[in-house]
Amino acid sequence: QVQLDESGGGLVQAGGSLTLSCVTSGPRLTSYYMGWFRQGPGNERDFVALINWNGDIKDYADSVKGRFTISREDMKTAYLQMNNLQPEDTAVYYCAVGNYYSDFKSKVIEAWGQGTLVTVSA
Repeated sequence: QVQLDESGGGLVQAGGSLTLSCVTSGPRLTSYYMGWFRQGPGNERDFVALINWNGDIKDYADSVKGRFTISREDMKTAYLQMNNLQPEDTAVYYCAVGNYYSDFKSKVIEAWGQGTLVTVSA
């Protein structure tokens, strides 16, 4: 019954930057892992990035390494700093929470946000 509230999506020109935010709430313990997925037009929901509770474990999809940075302000809030955005980054971005690293790789997620749209123009 965790609730995830995403924000920060929008329209940006190629080469620009956006920061996505995800705030979790609900009567539960904060998640060990938070992360992001994205789903482009006609595609499945793909892994983008994850971070554990203290930030000593981070992982990124190959397509975003060096451009995106995931961080946590605390145990319930996560950010995705997206730099040098390209048109292929256009997608609905979903925040996700879970307690195991492997869950994110297998897309067995405890809870999903509703998504925030990122559109990158050429």
